[in-house]
This record gives sequence, structure tokens and C-alpha cells, in this order.
Amino acid sequence: MIKMNEAKKRNVLGGELKPCCFDPMTGYFRDGFCRTDDSDQGRHVVCAEVTAEFLAFTKKRGNNLSSPAPEYGFPGLEPGDRWCLCVLRWKEALDHGVAPPIILEACDEATLKIVPLETLKEHALMQQ
Repeated sequence: MIKMNEAKKRNVLGGELKPCCFDPMTGYFRDGFCRTDDSDQGRHVVCAEVTAEFLAFTKKRGNNLSSPAPEYGFPGLEPGDRWCLCVLRWKEALDHGVAPPIILEACDEATLKIVPLETLKEHALMQQ
């Protein structure tokens, strides 16, 4: 497994990749970061603050993120939780008008292979 300090991952803005969430612990590597490598077929690179609409949408698509799965250490998500989403699922939600807002500084630059920066900025959660 690649360590964050070795990987020097970049975010979609070109800066250092920031953590998405530690509670619940997210990321393909369950280290709080939305980073990826070749073993991650889903490309969990979009840091989003999930909404009720998105959770209902993804459940209908066969990925129930609302229900706990204790056998995987997954608590289940509630609206307002931050989570590393697969870029194609986020894009699909965008196409259906239910994309949750994202945290640009915590989205891996690999996101840009699928979604243009201008689109990401339109859905960015305003940092306070």
C-alpha cells in the first residue's frame, strides 16, 4: 500500500490532496483520503458531502450507502456525511440532477479525467 507522504497526491486544483473525512473513515484505502491506484476499479476520487437525494439515488442503482454493513466496518451514511465516491457514480448522479456537493481540495486529480474542472467548481461546497 502506498503511503500518502510517498505518493504526493494532488487535488483537482493542483494543490496537495487534503483529507475528506475520518469519521466515518472513508477512502478506497480507508485512510480518510480520496486517492486511488490501479487496484481501485471504482476510482473513489470524489470527496462529497452526501445528501438524502443522492443516497436514495445510489440505493436505487444498487449501491446502498445508507445501511450499515458491520462486517466491513461500514456504519452507513447519513445526509451531511463526507465520503469518497466513485467518479462515475458522481457523474451519473450529476446527469440525473442529484449530484452531492464536493470538496475540491479533497478530490484527487484523477477526477479530471472524467469531469472537467469547471463542472466540479459549479458543484463545490463552499469552504468556511
